[in-house]
Amino acid sequence: MGAEEEFDGLYRSSRDRLVVQITAICGDSTEARDFVQEAFVRAWTRWGQIATYEDPEGWVRRVAYRLAVGHWRRGRRLVLRAHVHQERLELPGEQLGVIDALQRIPVSERRAIVLHHVCGLSVEDTATELSAPIGTVKSWLFRGRAHLATELDDTEELTYGDQ
Repeated sequence: MGAEEEFDGLYRSSRDRLVVQITAICGDSTEARDFVQEAFVRAWTRWGQIATYEDPEGWVRRVAYRLAVGHWRRGRRLVLRAHVHQERLELPGEQLGVIDALQRIPVSERRAIVLHHVCGLSVEDTATELSAPIGTVKSWLFRGRAHLATELDDTEELTYGDQ
């Protein structure tokens, strides 16, 4: 299989999954789509090297995440309009609820939860990707699940309490 076919295979098999993962981290599906697309462009320009990596999809995910963080940091300095129409990624309602709840927990816990539970990385691989000790990642996962459960319970109470 040639380089183009390998890259195309990675793109087709992981693009949508990565968009959902980055949406879970940053909360905006349109921006997540842009970050993932840019990460794939960067992967293509370095494909000769990235194709040799054990986890090319992980490389693309890290680049997309770093693009999201950089965008957020730059955006904090801007004054934005009060309302900008955003195209939403079409996800079932329960997934949108989880993504909204993820936005309300600390970033370190959110990233650990997304990498471990959404991306399916082991605790060790999550620690490697986050450049954190395994014990710290376990702590983030424990606290993050507790925070997420509280957020989801609060959301559920609001939904059912209004009926």
